[in-house]
Amino acid sequence: MRHRKKFNHLGRKSAHRQAMLSNMAASLILHKRIKTTVQKAKALRVYIEPIITRSKDNTTHSRRMVFSYLQNKEAVTELYRVVADKVADRPGGYTRILRIGNRLGDNAEVCYIELVDFNENMLKTEIKKTTTRRSRRGSSKPSAAAPKAEEKLKTEEKSVEEPVAEAEVPEIEMPEVNVPEIEISAEETPEAAAEEPVEEPQTVVEGSPESEKPEE
Repeated sequence: MRHRKKFNHLGRKSAHRQAMLSNMAASLILHKRIKTTVQKAKALRVYIEPIITRSKDNTTHSRRMVFSYLQNKEAVTELYRVVADKVADRPGGYTRILRIGNRLGDNAEVCYIELVDFNENMLKTEIKKTTTRRSRRGSSKPSAAAPKAEEKLKTEEKSVEEPVAEAEVPEIEMPEVNVPEIEISAEETPEAAAEEPVEEPQTVVEGSPESEKPEE
């Protein structure tokens, strides 16, 4: 029977299990992501999250308590210098489990367990999700943006109906130019030239009496 079994023993004795979780926690703090089975990842999440919460209090006592769990000086230094600053504003939920399928051999379900604040790709997708637009078709309540849109439409209609005032063009005063008067004689006018008769050339035909006149 499963009475009073509140956690997964992972098929190991107590000392073996504690040593394994301590090593996995130190590796997760140093590398920010490790690959393991889903059952070990779930046990590690319960083990490491109280340690990360304790790292927010940077005192000698808290450092000694964390070192008693991790047994790794480098991991403790990384936790208090880097990880604690990243998770300062997060009230829990410091780790994420990403399942990647089953491994060959024993067909165990494998996953990645990582620190949430150190995965930049996932953080970008979270920022994009918060800025998504939602349509008003499904909501029955009128939104606050509806009256603003109506006012905008009214102002646009008024601007279309009102005639556009023509721009006044200022009158430009042209300077007076003195043009000298030119006297044209009657002989040079085209009308006088048209009245003068034009003498047509006379053609002399041979055998006519004019052609037989003796030359003087």
